[in-house]
Amino acid sequence: MKNWASLIAAALLTACTGALAEKPPVVVHVEPVMTEPVFEQWHPVVIDFAGPQTSEGAAINPFLDYRLQVTFMHESGTKVIRGFYAADGKAAETSADSGNVWRVRFAPHLPGEWSYRAELRTGAKIALLDDDAAGRLVPMRNAGGSFTVTKSQTASDDFRTRGRIIQNGRHFRFAGSDKYWLKGGANSPENLFGYGDIDGTYRQAEQARDGEASSGSELHTYAPHLRDWRAGDPQWQSGKGKALIGALNYLADEGMNAVYLLTMNVEGDGNDVWPWREPNDPTRFDVSKLAQWDIVFTHMQQRGIMVHLVTQETENELMLDGGDTGPMRQLYYRELIARFAHHPALTWNLGEENGPVHWRPEGQDVAQRMAMADFIDRHDPYDNPILLHTHAEQADKDEILTPLLGHASLDGLSFQVSDPQLVNAETRKWLALSAASDRPWMITMDEIGPWHTGAKADVDDPTHDVMRRHALWGALLAGSAGVEWYFGARQKGNDLTTEDWRSRAELWKQTRNALEFFEQYLPYWEMIPCERVEPYCYAKPGEVVAVYFRPDQIGSFTLDGDGDGWQIHWFDPVAGGDLQSGSVTSVTGTSSIGKPPSEDRDWVMLARRTK
Repeated sequence: MKNWASLIAAALLTACTGALAEKPPVVVHVEPVMTEPVFEQWHPVVIDFAGPQTSEGAAINPFLDYRLQVTFMHESGTKVIRGFYAADGKAAETSADSGNVWRVRFAPHLPGEWSYRAELRTGAKIALLDDDAAGRLVPMRNAGGSFTVTKSQTASDDFRTRGRIIQNGRHFRFAGSDKYWLKGGANSPENLFGYGDIDGTYRQAEQARDGEASSGSELHTYAPHLRDWRAGDPQWQSGKGKALIGALNYLADEGMNAVYLLTMNVEGDGNDVWPWREPNDPTRFDVSKLAQWDIVFTHMQQRGIMVHLVTQETENELMLDGGDTGPMRQLYYRELIARFAHHPALTWNLGEENGPVHWRPEGQDVAQRMAMADFIDRHDPYDNPILLHTHAEQADKDEILTPLLGHASLDGLSFQVSDPQLVNAETRKWLALSAASDRPWMITMDEIGPWHTGAKADVDDPTHDVMRRHALWGALLAGSAGVEWYFGARQKGNDLTTEDWRSRAELWKQTRNALEFFEQYLPYWEMIPCERVEPYCYAKPGEVVAVYFRPDQIGSFTLDGDGDGWQIHWFDPVAGGDLQSGSVTSVTGTSSIGKPPSEDRDWVMLARRTK
């Protein structure tokens, strides 16, 4: 294993020594330039400033030894947003690593009149400091201005018209409204950005561990999805990026609304994703690469797909500052926040399979996990949800997660479960424990085991009975905030090598059916699991009950009641469609609910109290 401590220390020493030795830049003119003439609520306001001419590799490090900070003012209050170095301002197209453009992205949450004031300061390691007066002010002419924000007029599927997604108890909710949201989408490939069309992307040496991509294998091309790109969709550098944009179009067309991806897998499963110029120097970021990432994130927002950012893996959680939230981890998080936090549907995930276990005894401890969550919570001006990905086994969860109960800055868990049939019980358990701690968590079911199998392709599992029953409906009927599908490590199209999301078309359809049922028929944010464990049952007592039945479970089932009756309908979780009628359409008191339309398949029973 590389000596990360010495590499980082050397890089930091070089950057800081250069900053002290080099003369400060002389700035004659700094002019803000709006990149869009009209601004709508939730849409990014992008402002470029002409600052010091520099480069990614300059002795005075533009990522560490400069700090752009912009204060946005509205009659309701102010927002302070960090900016970042943007090379020539067109790096996604030019691959430039030098220039004089400094940029800020701001997503205004309120319509009305806004003004802004920008300060660019320089000094050794100033990017790590929150002191407004730190360093030396770089003179800027016209570093202020104003603009008007109107209500969004964008199509309804675009997150920029629906508003920012935040945590609200056990579920996601759109800020500023009472509309709740459930996620369903893809957990694989986790190295989504191990993609040949993205600048500075290559695969490092193979680690020779089971389930990893090999050094000899190609980067992602997503060639099967090139046909899903449409005229007018984004691309870069004369056609690059089309296949990935097309892949995201396919998922959105299938009704999926979330994608899980790593921002750094150095020394992990893939060795092909990192935000830096080089994987062993976390003080220097790759501007054009990150600009291309943001093109993808922006398209995801427009298509209604949440960006689920996983910032590290279990193999590399000690790589930055030995696991502490020290200078290199702080710089990493600050850059991610400055460049991407403005997106209205974004979740921070502190790390995949975080913490030591028997097969990997080295890992971050409780204090280090808390420090990461605290840092992001304190510095993300948009309050995006913060989750922690878990290990698969119950015993590991008990040891690692119990000390985190009640921690204010952690919003919930990104669940990994080894056995699909345990999903409902484990979700119920940890939701109940968090509720008892007075800091309710949300739980999203993001990686289903066994690790080597996950969710198989349709050709190998045409019905997905186990995944549908236990991982999908079992999670949602326990109170989960959503589900993402992990493809396993030993599948032909696996967690690292999948090129075609059509391989799971039936799984997407069944996931869409579940999401549509919950959104259309259930006040799920007000419901709780029933006392019975099976069949899976979810209820708002006295008002609505949903129960998932396998064919072998269909039989006597009664609803509690004392007077008013219940209206009974049935939903086909495989085929979807409208509600159907069974042998009984209404019951009073504790009468039997009757039989579903047929007894040879799974059904979801929906009982609603008659008015």
